[in-house]
Amino acid sequence: MTDTTHGVGLVGRVVQEHRRTVYLLIAAFVANVLLYAFVVYPLAQRVANVEQSTMAAERTLAAARAEHSKANGTFTGKERATKELATFYSTVLAQDMTGARRLTYGRMRRLAEQAHLTYDRATYQPVTERGSNLTKFKVDMELEGNWADIRTFIHAIETAPEFVVIDNVELTETSNGGALKITVALSTYFRNAAQ
Repeated sequence: MTDTTHGVGLVGRVVQEHRRTVYLLIAAFVANVLLYAFVVYPLAQRVANVEQSTMAAERTLAAARAEHSKANGTFTGKERATKELATFYSTVLAQDMTGARRLTYGRMRRLAEQAHLTYDRATYQPVTERGSNLTKFKVDMELEGNWADIRTFIHAIETAPEFVVIDNVELTETSNGGALKITVALSTYFRNAAQ
C-alpha cells in the first residue's frame, strides 16, 4: 500500500512516525530471543536431564527394593525351612533305632492284622549311608491275604501319620486259590546318635 499524500509506503510511514516504539519493540524481541537462547533453553535442558536422572534413579531404587525383598524372602524362607526341618527331626522321625523298629515293625504288623492279612515273617536292617546324618531303617514283610485286604493295608500305610515309606511291593499267587502273597519293603529314618 502506498500513501499518495507523501509518496511513502504505509508501513514506512508508521515506522517513521513511531520510530522510537518500533525500535523498542525490535530491541525487546531481540532481547527475548537472546534470553531464550542463552537462559531459558539451557535451563529447560537441565530440567529435562534432571527429570531423566530422577526417573532412572527411581527405576534403580525400585529394582534395589525388589532385590532386597527377594533376598529378605530367601532369608526368611531359609529360616522357616530350618525350623520346619528341626520340627521334622524332633517330632516326625523316630529318635533312635528302637523308635524306628516300633514305628515300622510293630505298627505295620498291627496294620496288617487290622487289614485281615496273615503275617508270615519280617526282617529289618539299619542302613547308614556315608556322609548322611540319618540312618535308614528297612523292613521287609511277607503277608498273605486277598486283594481287597492288601489294598486296605497299603492305603492304611499311605495315610498313616507316621513317616514310613513304601519302597517296593511284590505280589505273587499262592498255591491255595485266590490268596495272594505280598512282600512289602518299607523304610523310615532316624538321626544318627552322633548328630
